[in-house]
Amino acid sequence: MILHHRFDGPPDAPVVVLGPSLGTTTGLWDPVLPALTAHRRVLRYDLPGHGGSPSPDRGFTVEDVAAALEETLDGLGAGRVAYAGVSLGGAVGTALALAAPERVGALVLICTSPRFGPPEAWRERAALVRREGVGPVADTAAGRWFAPGFTGAGPYLEMLRGTDPEGYAKCCDALALFDATARLGGVSAPTLVIAGSEDLPTPPAGHADRLADGIPGAALTVLDGAGHLAVVERPAEAARAINEHLDRAWKGPR
Repeated sequence: MILHHRFDGPPDAPVVVLGPSLGTTTGLWDPVLPALTAHRRVLRYDLPGHGGSPSPDRGFTVEDVAAALEETLDGLGAGRVAYAGVSLGGAVGTALALAAPERVGALVLICTSPRFGPPEAWRERAALVRREGVGPVADTAAGRWFAPGFTGAGPYLEMLRGTDPEGYAKCCDALALFDATARLGGVSAPTLVIAGSEDLPTPPAGHADRLADGIPGAALTVLDGAGHLAVVERPAEAARAINEHLDRAWKGPR
């Protein structure tokens, strides 16, 4: 499974891979792209069934998506990279760092978790989307994704409405199975965890703090006033935190 992807930034610069959240596409990262591409080559990809990535015929796990990303990187001739991901995209980064530690030079986990709550809730959402499409989920997404008062939700809700229902449902099934809690000690990449203070799906307490406590040497930054899609609501602060971490932790392949 090769994931749809695109490059931005200087072709000879170190590569940082950006993973999107459930229901969004490469466009999730548009607000932070100018700051990240100033000195880095940015590779964005779409999750299965999202954007330009087709939905596989059979189910998959988060670890399968990480393997597909590694296959995509192999096809591009990209070796050791930095990785930053939001929510499900963060889980893919965790899985990649565990399965292929030699591949990940630095890791940024944004508004994500080692375990995304009870599996039953994800299976119920998958069943709803298979039954009624993504419309009902999109109708309530703004309240899950953004802090109260945010007025720029429109483009991101359209990404969700354009997502293949079966691809979305399969991603929900993958989230139901994902639990890296007991394996976090195996992440060797220098890691920054970024949380939004107003994040409802993966709040700092019980999600970001578990990542920061479980990954050796990980640092935690909480962006005040940001919801689940913190890179959209607080792009300047998020980009600064990512760049500063990568400047400290990873200059590029050696």
